[in-house]
Amino acid sequence: MIDVLQTVVSFVIALGVLVTIHEYGHYWVAKRCGVRILRFSLGFGRPFWQKRFGPDATEFAVAAIPLGGYVKMLDEREGPVAAHERHRAFNTQSLARRAAIVAAGPLANFLLALLVYWAMYMVGVSGARPYVGDVEPAGVAAHGGLRAGDEILRVDGRATAIWDNVMATAIEAILDENTVRLTVRGSDGLERDVTLDFSSLSIDDLSRGDFFTKVGFEPRRPRIPPIIGRVVPGEAAAAAGLQAGDRVQALGGEPVDDWLDWVAAIRAQPERSLEIVVERAGSPVHLTLVPRAHVEDGVRIGRIGAEVAPYAAGEDAVPTATERYNPASAALHAVTRTRDVTLTTLKFLRKMVIGEASVQNLSGPISIAQFAGASAKLGIPRFLEFLGLVSVSLAVLNLLPVPMLDGGHLMYYLIESIIRKPVPEAVQLYGQHIGLMFLLGLMGLAIYNDIMRIL
Repeated sequence: MIDVLQTVVSFVIALGVLVTIHEYGHYWVAKRCGVRILRFSLGFGRPFWQKRFGPDATEFAVAAIPLGGYVKMLDEREGPVAAHERHRAFNTQSLARRAAIVAAGPLANFLLALLVYWAMYMVGVSGARPYVGDVEPAGVAAHGGLRAGDEILRVDGRATAIWDNVMATAIEAILDENTVRLTVRGSDGLERDVTLDFSSLSIDDLSRGDFFTKVGFEPRRPRIPPIIGRVVPGEAAAAAGLQAGDRVQALGGEPVDDWLDWVAAIRAQPERSLEIVVERAGSPVHLTLVPRAHVEDGVRIGRIGAEVAPYAAGEDAVPTATERYNPASAALHAVTRTRDVTLTTLKFLRKMVIGEASVQNLSGPISIAQFAGASAKLGIPRFLEFLGLVSVSLAVLNLLPVPMLDGGHLMYYLIESIIRKPVPEAVQLYGQHIGLMFLLGLMGLAIYNDIMRIL
């Protein structure tokens, strides 16, 4: 219940900030251009809060459907405008002013991304340092010269303090169907360059969580003794007879010497009868365990209700690092991060349009809410990172040349600048209908993907 509440609150905060900033961009520029604002609404539909402010009696409202917002301006196309206020109507403004007002929303989201990334880099993002674990002998990593124990220092010349940096550059390389050059430090302390060929990988491999499997290596992780620390009453572990202090020795005849391997095996086999052997008081005990099915992030997994015993990390503990900068350096990194996320989003959209990326990668409000909750659990820097990513995505989406979106209006203005007269209203209306159908279809597909992930 607490997890659900945290997810809902995180989603509402994230969406509220993103929509408010986007609409305020339109509002702020429109006010500077002298346009009268009739309503500033967060959400659609019937408002459950509204109040008028300012000399223009602008109505500020919060509506029931929280999936967006809008700024309603005085406009002759939407109703009669008094002669003395005609100069304040949106449609009577110059082409440059109308374009500036429309573009201000997406630009505000880019600015928000810069600010949150700047704050994130000043607070500091912590993570595991990029040490390589097991390497598959026949995989891409081994073929490129990567070895177990290597620490990845730079990717294509960029420093990689934590795994996040490695993954961000890998995404770009996969989208470009390119090779990537790694500078690594081996267990002998010497640096060398290795080149990985990502041309055989697709963005779908990454989205399905198969990146490391496809590349052929695993991040280094500590070995955790498979010792049961606590058994939850009424769950599968208790039903099977597992007790605190039991050390798992084997599952299905295969030896188990690491807790994470044990967890992975349990998660992969929901509702299957598993023969296990545990060591209890120095003697082997044979038990039958049936993991209960559970849906997590849209995937059906096995769960038994057992926790690992506390352990002291040994020499194999994975070192961590924090990527933190002073305000000036953080600002430069924020600009770079915003640029990289923007280019990656555009490349991904191109792949999807030409059929080289599955539309199953589209996420709707349910998945976004889950991501919001998960990032909030990891702390403020990760939530800021999530906020920056979604803010850039919202900006890019709104700039697409699709009627109903800001980019669609800008497309009309570009045509107007070429033909020296506004696009006929009948054409714009027809485009609005097409754009609406496109957006409804896109939203329906995204929600369908969300539901299928859950089921």
